[in-house]
Amino acid sequence: MGETQVTAQEGRSTAGSSPIAAEAAPGTAAASSTPPPASGKSGRLSRLRSLRTPGSPRLWFEILLIAVSYWLYSLVRNAVPEQKAAALRNADWIWSAEKSLGLAFEESVNHAVNSVTWLIVSMNYYYATLHFVVTIGVLVWLFRRHPGRYAATRLVLFATTAVALLGYYLYPLAPPRLMNGANFIDTVLVHETWGSMASGNFKNMSNQYAAMPSMHIGWSLWCGLTIFALASVPWARVLGLLYPTLTLVVIVATANHFWLDAVGGMACLAFGYAVSRVWYGSLPHRLPKWVPGTAKGRLTGLRAARLPRPSSEPEPKPEAEPATPGASSVPR
Repeated sequence: MGETQVTAQEGRSTAGSSPIAAEAAPGTAAASSTPPPASGKSGRLSRLRSLRTPGSPRLWFEILLIAVSYWLYSLVRNAVPEQKAAALRNADWIWSAEKSLGLAFEESVNHAVNSVTWLIVSMNYYYATLHFVVTIGVLVWLFRRHPGRYAATRLVLFATTAVALLGYYLYPLAPPRLMNGANFIDTVLVHETWGSMASGNFKNMSNQYAAMPSMHIGWSLWCGLTIFALASVPWARVLGLLYPTLTLVVIVATANHFWLDAVGGMACLAFGYAVSRVWYGSLPHRLPKWVPGTAKGRLTGLRAARLPRPSSEPEPKPEAEPATPGASSVPR
């Protein structure tokens, strides 16, 4: 039944249409305004846009993805033929090129640091462990504190690693410690560092001639730039910049890489950022911190989160509806 209103000027009653009937009536404007499901080209574009929009990361999926990705990375990296002769020739060429530039300082750093036993042993363990520990730690931090930027930043890391595999295949390179006729000290063997992939039986599980590019630099610089761009406290940002710098010193002092290997790692990282920028339309640190529509994003107000109002805060008074000029409502 319609709602009755009495108009003062006209002195007669008029019956309006029932809102319930209007909603239930077939063929109404509300029903016809529902957009049809996307199909064909528009449907594919819609699905592509959804893939390129950062979503909420799922813990189980991320653990599985990282585990499988690292397994594939290790499998492919170690499946690259160990072209020893080509790797040694390339190492001689790199060393000669650095000498011609006047920047062949790796041997001096290697001998100087090796003379301090506690320092070189610490660097050996640094090289063997922090490469993984810090990278995983940054991924966990992103997952918990910056979920809206997690997928884009993870894509940088994955794309960087993928293009590095191509470098291992196309340009086998022996590290300085394995060069023939050079005076480098293999610090891992001399000081018997446990757990290194370059010592004992572990060296048979890893491709010893995959030094270019250096993923120790690629991954550490990814960690450092991510922390510097997203950390809120100054000391954390400083540590973010110090981490790849110290890693560069370590890879040179332990004779595991030339400094030009570090340049290769930086180039791979630049490629990774370019891929993420093209896919998501923005650099990772410029994306929203939280994914829109997630629980954290909704905790912006008491009403939106349906949380109890503190007892010290009075209940808001309901606002009175504005009266229509010249008209009065008559109850049925």
